[in-house]
Amino acid sequence: MKFVLNQELVTVELEDASTTVLSYLRTQKRSVGTKEGCASGDCGACTCLVGELEKDTVNYHTINSCITPLGAIAGKHLVTVEHLAQEQIHPVQAAMVKYHGSQCGFCTPGFVMSLTAFHNALFTNADITHQQPTREDVSSAVAGNLCRCTGYRPILDAGMAACQSPAPQLHNSEVRHWLENLDALDDTPYYAPQTLAEWSELKSAFPAARAIAGGTDLMLEVTQHYRDIPQLIDVTQIRELRVFDLTDKKLVLGAGLSYTQLAERCSSVFPALTAFMPRLASPQIRNRGTLGGNIANASPIADTPPILLAMDATIELNNAAYQRRTLPLDEFYLGYKQTQLAKNELLVSVRIPVAALTHFHRFYKVSKRYEDDISAVMGAFRFHIENGVFKEARIAYGGVAATPLRVKSAEAALIDQTMDNENALANALQNLADTLEPLSDVRASAGYRLTIAMNLLRKAWLEANGEHLPDLHTTAYSGEVGYA
Repeated sequence: MKFVLNQELVTVELEDASTTVLSYLRTQKRSVGTKEGCASGDCGACTCLVGELEKDTVNYHTINSCITPLGAIAGKHLVTVEHLAQEQIHPVQAAMVKYHGSQCGFCTPGFVMSLTAFHNALFTNADITHQQPTREDVSSAVAGNLCRCTGYRPILDAGMAACQSPAPQLHNSEVRHWLENLDALDDTPYYAPQTLAEWSELKSAFPAARAIAGGTDLMLEVTQHYRDIPQLIDVTQIRELRVFDLTDKKLVLGAGLSYTQLAERCSSVFPALTAFMPRLASPQIRNRGTLGGNIANASPIADTPPILLAMDATIELNNAAYQRRTLPLDEFYLGYKQTQLAKNELLVSVRIPVAALTHFHRFYKVSKRYEDDISAVMGAFRFHIENGVFKEARIAYGGVAATPLRVKSAEAALIDQTMDNENALANALQNLADTLEPLSDVRASAGYRLTIAMNLLRKAWLEANGEHLPDLHTTAYSGEVGYA
């Protein structure tokens, strides 16, 4: 396989499909500026940039190199912290020095790369170019990076200051030429089909091969449990899995779309989903993780399934014989980590009725941290209201049972009742108490989860009735103190 590492065209004989980018950098290239902290995509110390040629532009995004398979960057431009200082140090690096953004220094390369991605986008992305970033913008850019020393304030100071200087280009004409002409993957155990037909052929030829999209969960088998995965089939390049299509009846979302791509493309047609996306993981994870992976992984605490259940989503599956079937998402989950997905099937797309997009809906996530955290409870609610009456109600949760689920008895308690009928709400809340069976674990007790689930329904009901409930998320503090 071939890719560009900083300013070098690299050819790698990839023998192990589960080799990570971080392992390659540190053990084969002795490029040790990229650090390993958690080996699970949580701390951001391993953050690198990946550039992909899209139409006429090379677009860069952050990744957690510790859980990104090396095969996933074939044909792309991998940028590490060593590349940033050319004739002079990068504006982000200079600002980190000036504003004392580093103490022990272990996390610093990751922060520098995340801020560089933000800085680069600020000067190259036509949608945000020359906009003055806020402190909250900078804070969001480093939401996937942890620092135990600085308290973050000087890092945010550095991020704000760096944005006052132009962004140096991350590639030259030679790198661009390579990206335009690279044949990404040759004969490797990491396959990247471009169509469903190609995937079907590969799956038939290699039935034991594992499918991988973002790998944000699958690759933990490698980094946390030290298992080898002999063959991987990367499904993110399959055209049918990258579709985004809006008709007069349905919104079709390809299962291979990353969370970042979903947020960008849904901004006008499904703005509530776009607004929710910053609560899902970190920028690095959102750049790699996919909608299909979040669904098919079947975690009871996944963030998107409750939303899709509330939106009456259906899913499309394709098997190795190129046969397709569709089914409602609320029939997909059979038990803890159990689904209707057969071993030779692939989740292709998600379909949401257009009518559902026009209804009142609210999505709430409760977690210990606001960003880059797993939910204790996830609640999604949709109400179709006509003349002050609930004509349709959808109440869905994650984190309160072995699977994401709808609580149909609570929904029935609201249907055909007036919006302000508190007795109907009380009946719905009682149905929640009678139906949900949450567990206690390190994130929350069963009692806490049940109370939160009931409170989230009440919150959605109040907002549907026009009450404004403030967002209690704290802003990024400057550390400045004012004296009266």
